[in-house]
Amino acid sequence: MPTRRLHLVSADEDHRVSTIELFFDLVFVYAITQVTQLMADHLSPTGVGQGVAMLAVLWWCWCSYAWLGNTIHVDHGIARLAMFGAMAVMFLVSLTIPEAFVDHPGGLYAPALFVVCYALVRLLHLVAYLGAAKNDPGLRRVLLKMFVGLLPSVGLLGVAAFLDGPWQLGLWVVALAVDYLNVYLAGPDGWRLEAPAHFAERFGLIVIIALGESIVAIGIGIGALPMSWLIAGAAVCGLGLAAGMWWTYFDVVARVSEHRLTQATGTERTKLATDSYTFLHLPLIAGIVLVALGLKKAFLYIADTEHHTPGEALHGVPIWTLTGGLALYLIALSALRKRNLGSWNHQRLVLGVLLVAATPVLEHVPAAVLLPVVAALVLGLIAFERLRFGEWRRKVHAEHS
Repeated sequence: MPTRRLHLVSADEDHRVSTIELFFDLVFVYAITQVTQLMADHLSPTGVGQGVAMLAVLWWCWCSYAWLGNTIHVDHGIARLAMFGAMAVMFLVSLTIPEAFVDHPGGLYAPALFVVCYALVRLLHLVAYLGAAKNDPGLRRVLLKMFVGLLPSVGLLGVAAFLDGPWQLGLWVVALAVDYLNVYLAGPDGWRLEAPAHFAERFGLIVIIALGESIVAIGIGIGALPMSWLIAGAAVCGLGLAAGMWWTYFDVVARVSEHRLTQATGTERTKLATDSYTFLHLPLIAGIVLVALGLKKAFLYIADTEHHTPGEALHGVPIWTLTGGLALYLIALSALRKRNLGSWNHQRLVLGVLLVAATPVLEHVPAAVLLPVVAALVLGLIAFERLRFGEWRRKVHAEHS
């Protein structure tokens, strides 16, 4: 009986997201919140760069377990214990995020602790995955290639833990490049994607989690400050922006991506999953997190009348994270269309470029006016697409419903 309880159960075509995977995502929710706070506390180009690099590290952890959960039932047998172990260490990773680059006086040396916990999360994943691949030589071979790429990446992060300034961030970038390129250059051979619907659902849920962070950022920006009609109106606009971002992804993009993944087979399916989800969803999530940071600061300007005037404009790094994050999100959506359908979404590219180009002008617009302007642009994009491509959209809905 004990051996039966510790067995691994392979996933099949009908596999769906399990509650333990959702539980695992709760830790990632906290990690995203910590990343946003890290950038808010160090509001400079370097601070934003650190936040984006941190998000890329966390994303690699999350994606690794998303692939694992598509190979075996992580809520069965010993895999469940591996998931709980990974959650515990991942929670420690999240707790050390505020000190991952600069250690606070007293206590443990957090930058080194972060690297150790990160390495443990990745190693736990590899051990569990190797167990799942015991009867699959091809999968075991590609997993060992991942391990070869992980070692220098963790080593570089370990060295960076004892540096500061540009050298530290530079080593983080190199470490990430080594890890990401190792997987990309290894190609799709050997990987297995048994349940495409499960895989697409996992990534859809993580997009929801990131969008939730943008809503949480509104509440944090307001904090315990007194409510006013101006704050109420701005809050509705902020929610409208988040809703517009939800619409631009889930109305068509998510449906088409899942359909393409389901229709593909073998190596083509794993290549599509790697490109569309593992890689292209990273700038998508990064864009949402940057928008959340911009919203948080915008609402602080609007609500904190003791330190900011009602007509004060959002300027500097905060406004660039808002407009630049939204532009990155729109460009990533267009890149997903290019990967799945072979053509760019030109109107989203144009809006993304216009947002960045107009940012110097928008720096002179009061924060309370900026929010409805940005929300109106996204909602206007949605209205344009419904009118211009309504028939195609209805066809997509009918085919993928």
